[in-house]
Amino acid sequence: MIEVDNLHKGFGEVKVLKGITATFLPGETSLIIGESGSGKTVFIKSLIGLHTPEEGTISFDGRINTKFTENEKQQWRQEIGMVFQGSALFDSQTVEENVMFPLKMFTDQSQAEMLERVNFVLNRVNLENSNKKLPAELSGGMQKRVAIARAIVMNPKYLFCDEPNSGLDPRTAIVIDNLIQEITDEYKITTVINTHDMNSVMEIGEKIIFLKEGQKAWEGTSEDIFKTDNEAVVDFVYSSNLFKKVREAYLNEKKYK
Repeated sequence: MIEVDNLHKGFGEVKVLKGITATFLPGETSLIIGESGSGKTVFIKSLIGLHTPEEGTISFDGRINTKFTENEKQQWRQEIGMVFQGSALFDSQTVEENVMFPLKMFTDQSQAEMLERVNFVLNRVNLENSNKKLPAELSGGMQKRVAIARAIVMNPKYLFCDEPNSGLDPRTAIVIDNLIQEITDEYKITTVINTHDMNSVMEIGEKIIFLKEGQKAWEGTSEDIFKTDNEAVVDFVYSSNLFKKVREAYLNEKKYK
């Protein structure tokens, strides 16, 4: 579980995060949404320790990350998996080498043990027999699955994803969404996702947090978001005519039940 309490973060005179409080539970897929400049990226970077807050705390299963000793910080880093927006694969390394990278960095496993784990996670993301391929030989969706395999190879407690569907076609985006949700549920990972993809919000939004100008302006589920009267959320989520019609149909169905 991740607990965020009264988080503040700024850069010089610019205050980006202004008192955010939130809780993220194991086995739950939590989505962070909001307009560009709302603080989403700074928020997720604060969660993974790339930014240090000026005020407030971030606790991982009761442990405040800014109070970690060096040994505790090292252990905590091994508990985190990260899927970057552009996959961030090493172009000159094979799929196998990319996925094995965290194991080489953080463990003293033998080559055979590492390879067994790599094959396991590649199979889990439906990329078996792709070990020797280079990223350039893979589609965008396959590259994203390699990134997910690398993120979970250390069996993390916490998984962070920054725009995992960026650059993917809608069908592939759904595959990635479902894969992340399945892995979250299967391994009881605490998963936090930054996204602009409203399909993701509707499909896998077990918890949705809407940020506006650095503050938490709304929180709920994918079902709650259909019936909210929060004007900022409605304007953001239902800017598309398609989603407006979906919402209207949902509300009409509820009205006559």
